[in-house]
Amino acid sequence: MKKSEKVDEMKVKKPIGVTLAAIFGIVVLVSLGVETFISSYLMGQDVQITAENNNLSLNTRAAGTVEDKFQTIRSNVFQLLDLLGVVGGTRTAAIARQTETFFFERNTDIACVYVLSPESANSVSAGDQRILNNQFFISNELDSAVVDKFVSLNASVLARSCGGETIAVNASPVFGIPAMSLFFPWKENGRDQSCVVIFSIESLSDILGTKSENTTFLINDSDELLSHPESERIIAGESFRNYELVRMMRQNNENNDDSRQVLFEIGGDGKPSEHWFGAYEKISIADIVVLTVVSRDVIMGAVNKTFRNNIFLMGVVFFLTLIIALTYSKFGIANPLKKLSIATSDIQKGEFDSKSIDWLNTRRKDEIGVLNRGMVDERQFLNTFAKFTNKGVAKAIARKEIDFEPHLKDITIFFSDIRGFTAISDGFKNRFGNDSPREIIGFLNDYMSRMVECITLSHGNVDKFEGDAIMAVWGILRDDSLAFEELPDGSPEKENLRRIHEEHAREDAYNAIRGTIAMRYSLMKYNKDAVAFTKAHENEPLAKYKPHIRIGCGLNSGRATAGIMGSEDKMEYTAIGDAVNFASRTESSNKPCGTDILITEDTYALLREQIESGEIVVERIPVEFEVKGKGAQHFYGVVNLPQFDIEEFFRQANPDFVADEECMRAVGKNGPKTLNEVRTLLGIPIPDFEKVNLNEEENKIQVKQ
Repeated sequence: MKKSEKVDEMKVKKPIGVTLAAIFGIVVLVSLGVETFISSYLMGQDVQITAENNNLSLNTRAAGTVEDKFQTIRSNVFQLLDLLGVVGGTRTAAIARQTETFFFERNTDIACVYVLSPESANSVSAGDQRILNNQFFISNELDSAVVDKFVSLNASVLARSCGGETIAVNASPVFGIPAMSLFFPWKENGRDQSCVVIFSIESLSDILGTKSENTTFLINDSDELLSHPESERIIAGESFRNYELVRMMRQNNENNDDSRQVLFEIGGDGKPSEHWFGAYEKISIADIVVLTVVSRDVIMGAVNKTFRNNIFLMGVVFFLTLIIALTYSKFGIANPLKKLSIATSDIQKGEFDSKSIDWLNTRRKDEIGVLNRGMVDERQFLNTFAKFTNKGVAKAIARKEIDFEPHLKDITIFFSDIRGFTAISDGFKNRFGNDSPREIIGFLNDYMSRMVECITLSHGNVDKFEGDAIMAVWGILRDDSLAFEELPDGSPEKENLRRIHEEHAREDAYNAIRGTIAMRYSLMKYNKDAVAFTKAHENEPLAKYKPHIRIGCGLNSGRATAGIMGSEDKMEYTAIGDAVNFASRTESSNKPCGTDILITEDTYALLREQIESGEIVVERIPVEFEVKGKGAQHFYGVVNLPQFDIEEFFRQANPDFVADEECMRAVGKNGPKTLNEVRTLLGIPIPDFEKVNLNEEENKIQVKQ
């Protein structure tokens, strides 16, 4: 039977109930549209008024909070100075140091407390007090000398403060972090001094918040920015003297208006105009002003958003009307049939585990429910069928991609076998008696599931299991015709098709090496898990265990006959021929060669470029074999793929896969570099090749003397 053409899917062009649903939808759309526009307009007015009130409320609360913060700082600092005055004596007194320590433990954001005279700006003056929070400077990676620099730059401010003014100054440009300073008048022992407090405003920024709609910031009596959500503006020492809201505020202050909300405009002179609502309130400390602004465009944006939400709501109601009209025709019949059609199509594509089948409602009591249950049963059958045959072959059959006529194909064949499996089986029988079959099968299933995963992820197909042996093939399902060989020699078309064919054969061989190298990692992981499993059950009666195993893998590339073979009662899609037999014989040669992976000269020839470039590391077995039908041959032991990423390989199936560090010694950049390293890693004895004598009857191979 030849491959058949795919049948086009039938599509419904005019579903039942669409016209009726459209009529109902138009009526609902018009009526809701009028209501939406009216309600959105009225709601917009309410939103604008609410936003203005919120802006004023935010400003009032922020002003109160900021004033409390600064009052607390002043109160704590003055209390510290009073305590130090009570202690008396020198500053080095233990109780004075302890007082300072306790103060800074509770006020970690304060950098220093200085009591200075006017002349202290440029020199040390008698009667000065300099109290530093060393931990502040360490945590912020600052030199304490920056304080003296700041004081020197603000000599005029110091003089004003000593004269009785409380002044706030932006310390951020000097400190390089968001910080500010308060200069409080201080009189002690008849001297007019100033208490200079420098502190971080990070906590202040947390108090003011960074709401996207409303922005709250502080300025001092010179209109310098003290605090702002955009800290870079504070560090730059930005002045807000020309900011329109500040200009209006200063003008209003002439009328003793210390709290107000106004509408102001930014832009003009060729720039887009923006309208803002601004609220301001002056606090009682240092003539600091708290300002809160919100863009009227933002407010209208909220109105527009409300309008869009109403449109969305109108759309929802409109579509609900459509849904109601289509409930029976669409959701009762059309959609379930469409889901069933998709599931059928996925089955035809060989997607037996498609989620579309899980979507089928098998609880329905009508005919559709019966069909749905039949489809679920069919998937279960096909998945079981794929396990008994070959998943790749089963999918190809479902997609009608299998040509039941036998064909010659250039493929790479793999065989593997567990070393000493008979002894392992006897061990299970001696321990578990009649229960040994279940234990053996459990152990084999664990081992083989790991090996099959490596084959599948490297795009190979498991051909069959024979006891503990596995046969797999790469390239058998590739639609790669050899008809080009009948074209005239020298034909450009023939050369192009030959090149493509050789690339495919080389890719299959390389994938086979990747899958087999991954098996080496998986086997090490199995053995590690087997030790843990055995130890976990060692104290149980008839303690369960999993044996430590070694395997041999043989790969050969060549031409074989692929097709459906068997009888009308039992068939399988497989490959036969000398290339397959030679792969089996290659596998059996691992034991005398002291290897776990052997490839033939034919596979070596396909991968010569990757081997010579070091992408694949192999070693030639120093024994020449006489192979029936091939003459003198050499096998090559596979050492490593240095660039192979084992985590990337297994993450194809499991995105959360994390490789075992110990087992990663088997492959990749940290893997072995010689066959002897492989042997040491896997516990394989190093053979004496001068004494190697392969059994000719078992292997059809003999050492050439």
